[in-house]
Amino acid sequence: MRVILFVALICLRVKVCGQSFQTYEQQVSGSNIKLTMIAVPAGKFSIGSKSILADADETPVKEVSVSAFWMAEHEITFAEWDAFFKDINLPQSKNIDGVTRPTPQYTDLTWGMGREPNKPANSMSQQAAIMYCKWLYSKTGIFFRLPTEAEWEYACKAGGQDELSFDAEQLKQQAYYAGNSGGKFHDVKSLKPNAWGFYDMLGNLSEWTLDQYAPNYYQTLAPADPVTAPASKYPRTVRGGSYQDKASEVRCSNRIPSDAKWNQRDPQIPKSRWWLTDGMFVGFRVVRPLKQPSASEVEAFYAQYLK
Repeated sequence: MRVILFVALICLRVKVCGQSFQTYEQQVSGSNIKLTMIAVPAGKFSIGSKSILADADETPVKEVSVSAFWMAEHEITFAEWDAFFKDINLPQSKNIDGVTRPTPQYTDLTWGMGREPNKPANSMSQQAAIMYCKWLYSKTGIFFRLPTEAEWEYACKAGGQDELSFDAEQLKQQAYYAGNSGGKFHDVKSLKPNAWGFYDMLGNLSEWTLDQYAPNYYQTLAPADPVTAPASKYPRTVRGGSYQDKASEVRCSNRIPSDAKWNQRDPQIPKSRWWLTDGMFVGFRVVRPLKQPSASEVEAFYAQYLK
């Protein structure tokens, strides 16, 4: 497995080595955080699924092209999240305006599953995840964001098309799901990575993408770098399945629409923009596109998603 993974990562570098595009560690200024960002070359793949497990929103299968990007090797951990939460240079605010840190949680949103540094940060809204990306931009000068649905699925499939849930043993080696999680999330990188070096793409926590969820999305899908811009708070698209889900739902192609019920126990009025009181199964990882936008484009992007 290690030999195969090494060869796969070398292939990623060779395909784009002329652009000095390779996996690297991103140091976050003012902290001891280093994010391992895996280089994902531009390419084409078939988005969606022809599996007997596929839902209607995973069809029709279409070939799309994706531009090169880097993606974090694992879900953002509590250690990486807390560097943001505890940043003394950020004013605390109840509103998401500028770069602010989250409001304190009113209760333990890990629900007893633990908050150790290497556990994936959970219960964050999509806005909170994007605010983390904006904070990374403020600390590094580099634009980070959430992956699009297409980028996420491309990285998850890692050059293949097969659904792991057809192979129970392989799924157990790569994903924490209802069959092996013991009803809780686990430290990142505890299981084997996929062929491109990504850990926990399936299972552990479901992961936010940028896209507004649309059940008929693939019927009008753009052929290159598709993304559906935000139109309403709900639903947005989550991918990968979680420690709570059965094997048939822990698939690269499975699309999960967010739901207001994920925050139904929030006692605040209006409900928190940061936390999901009933979304203990949701986390995120970050992406850095190879082509960096201008400063004005960056500000416009964050304004669009954080209004």
